[in-house]
Amino acid sequence: MKIFGWKSAGRAEARPALSRSGTALITLGDWPRSYEAMVREAYCDNAVAQRAVRMVSESVAAAPVTASEPALARLIAERSGGQPLTETIAAHLLLHGNAYVQVLVDGAGGIAELFALRPERVSVEADAGGWPAAYRYRVGDRVTRLTADAPRPEVIHLKTFHPSDDHYGLGCLGAAAGAVAIHNAATRWAKALLDNAARPSGALVYDPGDGSSLSADQFKRLREEMEAGFAGAGNAGRPMLLEGGLKWQALSLSPADMDFAGTKAAAAREIALAFGVPPMLLGLPGDNTYANYKEANRALWRLAVLPLAQTILGGIAEALGGWFAGAALAVDLDSVPALSEDRERLWARVSAADFLTPDEKRAMLGIDR
Repeated sequence: MKIFGWKSAGRAEARPALSRSGTALITLGDWPRSYEAMVREAYCDNAVAQRAVRMVSESVAAAPVTASEPALARLIAERSGGQPLTETIAAHLLLHGNAYVQVLVDGAGGIAELFALRPERVSVEADAGGWPAAYRYRVGDRVTRLTADAPRPEVIHLKTFHPSDDHYGLGCLGAAAGAVAIHNAATRWAKALLDNAARPSGALVYDPGDGSSLSADQFKRLREEMEAGFAGAGNAGRPMLLEGGLKWQALSLSPADMDFAGTKAAAAREIALAFGVPPMLLGLPGDNTYANYKEANRALWRLAVLPLAQTILGGIAEALGGWFAGAALAVDLDSVPALSEDRERLWARVSAADFLTPDEKRAMLGIDR
């Protein structure tokens, strides 16, 4: 199969034209966000989103891999510039929806290393029909053009499905942006409560009895004394000494106002859902979807880690076919600890099948003769 923009004779004319829409700016409800701003708010500033992304990406990197050649396995396992390849690619696909892997060759024409480029710096250069012909990697004013011609492309483009874009994939970050904003706002709300003695501010009422009011200087002095001596968590519980005519009127929140804790928990579960992580694995309360931690961990691998790992490994193996004939990369399911019970049940069922020959049993278990 021809990929990465390379067209064989007779196929170029048969291809339909593609649109050239981009995904540099994402608008979600009332929160228009650039990718950089969304990454700062979600991955850098939100503990739930960061943990969810790292849990999936680190699991992809830790998955045992089988390769058709030892050199291919080394390329996947080696770090380039300190960068763990598969973990970085998985994080880019989760956050941005696109991952670009630069293929660096040595003097002999072989592959020296693979390096994952930052996806927000890469743009597609399309031909007249809209099909990707090359990729442009921009850092400041410097632009590097990388070809995508098979059988030996300079860059490998991996992407998730995007229903309305022909060139770019769709990450989970946009879908989680609203929940991230709510979760961060609830965190700031809780912080503000702690800064104000963990309760809503009260009111100083000036009632001298003659109907007079405070002068501007008196009001300014009173406010400065309140901020210096009584506001903040460090002054929590400190007794207040009031002058004549002043009385303290405490304020309280209604039950609806205090529901921010429940709103924050719901937002956290929505963030975990967007990245495919069972909330139980993140320690979020109020979620009993799975009977125990072991089942939740198995669901993480089955529904999130393995599909993403296969997308990454399959795409890389297909792109490197020009260097490695018959290149193949896959997760070794027999060596995944989270799936050991599934494998045990399969072995038990096959062993109990007396109507199967030993060779048929070995074939069902994926064991070479």
